[in-house]
Amino acid sequence: MLKFEKWKILLVLAICLIGPIYAFPNLLNEDQREKIAASMPFLPHQAMSLGLDLQGGSHLQLQVDMKTVVNDRLENLTASARNILRDKKIASQSIARKGDDVVVTLNDAATAKAASTALRNEIGEGVTINNDGPVISITHTAHELASFKRQAMAQSIEIIRRRVDETGTKEPLIQAQGDDRIIVQLPGMKDPQHVKDLIGKTARLTFHMVDINVASAACTSGKAPLTVRCLPMARAEDGVLAVQRRALLTGDMLVDARAGFDQGGTGEPIVSFRLDNLGARKFADITRRNTGKPFAIVLDDVIITAPRINGVIPNGSGQITGNFTTESANDLAVLLRAGALPAPLKVIEERTVGPSLGADSINSGKHAAIAATLLVMALMFVVYGARFGGFINIALIVNVVLMIAILSIMGATLTLPGIVGIVLTIGVAVDANILIFERMREEMRAGRSVLPTIDQGFQGAMSSILDANITTLIAAVVLFLVGTGPVRGFAVTLMVGIITSLFASLFLTRLMIVTWVNWRKPKSLPL
Repeated sequence: MLKFEKWKILLVLAICLIGPIYAFPNLLNEDQREKIAASMPFLPHQAMSLGLDLQGGSHLQLQVDMKTVVNDRLENLTASARNILRDKKIASQSIARKGDDVVVTLNDAATAKAASTALRNEIGEGVTINNDGPVISITHTAHELASFKRQAMAQSIEIIRRRVDETGTKEPLIQAQGDDRIIVQLPGMKDPQHVKDLIGKTARLTFHMVDINVASAACTSGKAPLTVRCLPMARAEDGVLAVQRRALLTGDMLVDARAGFDQGGTGEPIVSFRLDNLGARKFADITRRNTGKPFAIVLDDVIITAPRINGVIPNGSGQITGNFTTESANDLAVLLRAGALPAPLKVIEERTVGPSLGADSINSGKHAAIAATLLVMALMFVVYGARFGGFINIALIVNVVLMIAILSIMGATLTLPGIVGIVLTIGVAVDANILIFERMREEMRAGRSVLPTIDQGFQGAMSSILDANITTLIAAVVLFLVGTGPVRGFAVTLMVGIITSLFASLFLTRLMIVTWVNWRKPKSLPL
């Protein structure tokens, strides 16, 4: 235990020197860090981000409208049943939804049997199909409905994350809560209403042909045929427009959308979009067959614009105009790039945390950390004297610096529980050294000389040190895996603190003691 190879010495010293370099950016403000990143990108410039409870921001609790998810699936099931029977040339009296079922009414029981067989073969698993004479009912299984809802939650969280990332918010917290709720925390968000509006939009983009044979008067009087949908224009003064019910293109075929300005002379803000290969082929075919006809671009059941097709568009690129401002064009581009939500979101809770509360928390945390460090250091001087108390205190300072450096490298978010984890680590970081030094005192009372005393001090305490820290590390890992939000922040700082305290106690302290013994060759230890 007393022999130190040169490579180990160099490794310990390198870690102790590199740690302060990576911890230093936390002493700078954001502007100073950005200057370092721009002028000297080879230097570390990443610092810990502050969580919602420290720098203020917005807390939202959103609810996914699961009824819409189920309704969409039932609409798809209805359309599938209609297409299957049409392809099989099986005539039906009606195919309609009834509650959570799709009910198919046939002409007679014999036809119903053939239709039931065709539906089972084509639709496959996930539904139950029951016959009652000429009537067939199709129902999603409970397992399938639960799967739809899980997919909707996962998709909603991913799309919200994309939309929030586009706003430049650093370290947002987005996570599921229960079966249909999502927690969104936006640290440092100065305009939470803007983000709330951005998140809340479903952003379902569809392209429809305008039905020029149906006048707007028929829409307002309720006499429009079932084959069309009467949708409002983006500008209220433009009234409503009848579009064909079936969408020719959908937003999931978009691969990119960017805000820009019309280069054709008007200079007004526009949104340029680009479709994938399948969408480009469909778009070219649509424009080829409908040249001269109006084509509606619909976002969340509102017609943004309905331009006339002037010619074939072969490359899958186009522009959306609609009296945009620069900000609204950017917002629409963000929504289209992130994709459509599978269902509407409802804000059921909103809280705003002021930055003054965060500043108070930071100051309190700083004072607590400084006070804890000074008290522990003073106690170590009193109990173990200037020499060995100094060894412990140097290791303690290095431990704190390394912990901050590692958290900065990880890009961790510092929360109030995280500060608690750091203060707790400071309090328990000296435990390993205390065990080692108390074991040395026992060996000294037994009459051993200096070198065996030091050797037995480290070897004898090693098992107790590892047992205590490994069990604490396991607890921290469990907290991280099953916890959420602030609990995970506490677990991260605790795990990092355990690792750095073990390094400082078992390697750095031992290196300092061995170096001192080899240099001074003392006859006894000043413990």
